[in-house]
Amino acid sequence: MHFPSLYAYAFIHLLLFIPFPSLEREIKLVKMLSIFRNGVIDPPRELHSPAPMAASVRSKTPDDTLKDFLDSNPKNGYSVQFVDKAALAHASPQLTRYRSLFSGVDDVYCIFMGDLKNLCLLNKQYGLTKCGNEALFVIEAYRTLRDRSPMPAHQVINELEGSFAFVIYDHKYGTVFAALGSDKALNLFWGVSSDGSVMISDNVGLIKASCRKSYAPFPPGCLYHSDKGLTSFEHPMHKMKAMPRIDSEGAMCGSYFAVDAYSKVNSMPRVGSSANWATWG
Repeated sequence: MHFPSLYAYAFIHLLLFIPFPSLEREIKLVKMLSIFRNGVIDPPRELHSPAPMAASVRSKTPDDTLKDFLDSNPKNGYSVQFVDKAALAHASPQLTRYRSLFSGVDDVYCIFMGDLKNLCLLNKQYGLTKCGNEALFVIEAYRTLRDRSPMPAHQVINELEGSFAFVIYDHKYGTVFAALGSDKALNLFWGVSSDGSVMISDNVGLIKASCRKSYAPFPPGCLYHSDKGLTSFEHPMHKMKAMPRIDSEGAMCGSYFAVDAYSKVNSMPRVGSSANWATWG
C-alpha cells in the first residue's frame, strides 16, 4: 500500500491551516480620508487628549498625511480639495466585500463605504433611479433632510438596512454630516490634528499620524452633524457621554463616546418643511 510522503502531509497541513483573507482584512483594504480645516466644524472637546505632547514627538500636518495617502494609492487614489475648507480623499479598493464610493451632486459630496440591503426600496421611496448607488442615495437623503423633510435625521438613518459608514461635506453651507452603522462591520476613526483640523478615516494609522493621542474610534450607531454635534440614531432621546481612554503606553487619549442610559435630552429638534436642515441645531 502506498502512503503519502511526509511532504504530502505537510502540504495538506498547510492547506488546512493557512488563514484565508478574512472579512476584517477586506475591510482594512477600504481607504478614505476626510480633512476639515480648523474652524469648519467644532468637534467635541473631549476628543482632544489631555496629555501634553512630548516636545520630541512631531506630528504630521494634515497635508502631509493626505500626501501619504495618495502616495500609498498611486493607481486608485484621488482627492478633491476645497481651499481653506476641506479635503476628501478616496481610494477605490479591489477584492473587497463592501462597496466604497465617492459621489458629488450640487456641491454636496459623499464618501460611502458598505452595502445597503434595501437600496432599491430606498431609491424608489426617494424617487431615484434603480441603478443609483448608495453614495447618491445618501446625498439625496441629506438634501431632502436639509431642505424640506419633516422627519428627524435619526429616523432616516434608522431606515438604512445593512453595513454602512459615510461622510458628507456640503460645501455650499460648510456642513459636515457623518454616520456609522450599528453592526460594527465597518470602522471609522476621528481626531483633531495639531493645527485644529478634524480628520475622519477608516484607517487609524492616518489619524494617529496627524492627531497623535487626540483621536478615538467613531461610535457605532451614531451620527455627527457639524451644527448639532454627536447623537445616537438608535437612542436619540439619550445624551452621549465621554469615556476616558488610555492607550498601551499609559497615555490619555481622546475620549470614546457612548450612549448615556441615565441622561435624556430635553426635546428632539423640530424640522419643518420650510426649515433649512443645514443649520439644524
